[in-house]
Amino acid sequence: MAHSSHLHIPVIDVSALVSGKEGRDEVAGRIGQACRDWGFFYIVGHGVDEHLQRRLEEVSRQFFAQDLETKLAIKMSLGGKAWRGYFPVGGELTSGKPDLKEGIYFGAELEDDHPLVKAGTPLHGPNLFPAGISQFRETFMAYIATMTTLGNSLMTGIALSLGLEESYFFDRYTSNPLILFRIFNYPPHPPNTAAESNLGVGEHTDYGLLTILGQDMLGGLEIQIKSRWVAAPPIPNSFVCNIGDMLDRMTGGRYLSTPHRVRNLTRHNRLSFPFFFDPNFSAEVRPIQIDAKANDNKEERWDRTSVHEFSGTYGDYLLRKVSKVFPELRRRVL
Repeated sequence: MAHSSHLHIPVIDVSALVSGKEGRDEVAGRIGQACRDWGFFYIVGHGVDEHLQRRLEEVSRQFFAQDLETKLAIKMSLGGKAWRGYFPVGGELTSGKPDLKEGIYFGAELEDDHPLVKAGTPLHGPNLFPAGISQFRETFMAYIATMTTLGNSLMTGIALSLGLEESYFFDRYTSNPLILFRIFNYPPHPPNTAAESNLGVGEHTDYGLLTILGQDMLGGLEIQIKSRWVAAPPIPNSFVCNIGDMLDRMTGGRYLSTPHRVRNLTRHNRLSFPFFFDPNFSAEVRPIQIDAKANDNKEERWDRTSVHEFSGTYGDYLLRKVSKVFPELRRRVL
């Protein structure tokens, strides 16, 4: 079920994984192949309610259509250490350059009396929800819960693809995963400007285990395979999945954390919904003992750093990365 227009980025029906029915091993095998060859794959048969996806898109469009002052009522500096809230266009850096996008940062909803929040753990806490948009909070909470379940199902498939017991990741890293969720709005590129100077998001890899991306039908996502950029256009009622630096690290580079970027080449606002399903903040991410040749692609990586060399917890790794994305916020908050 490949689409020639995008060089056969695999499209995988994951219904057997989601339902726990027979056929899981075959699905796991396809996921493993995609992780080795691409680091990216589309999923269909994921079971995420289409009405919920549409509602999320509607409330997001309502939010971004407001004036800047209204949006800044939930600006990120108000989110404190929880690293939540709105940032305006140009407020986020990728590879040191401002991105042509605006967005809201969310995470798992934790009340002020939660032990991790009381301890002042960065990236944990309550979300900042916009006022005046009906059903925003309810839609968001339902979506986060659904995607967390889907994340665990997909990680079961990835465990099986590596010949591990199906609960390998759950037992070690994701029984209490770090959930980070973003809603991004990419305005159209200004005309007559160099393409490279206004990327919606510059070239980067994701930091954690697994990203499950919902995108509207405009397209703009591009992934880098063997030094060429390949479009990953939208397929109706699918998600684009890609693996992050931690899975690359755990597998010794067998599963690729693939660079990608966004260019909105249309004349319309583009929405995307990346859901990051990551190891627990305090987990130490260790290599999996598997029989195969390791591959450290440090020299080819966009940032020339190795995902295999750092030591410490996932939280340590993440904060180091995040501080480069929002340097001003890091100075004031963390």
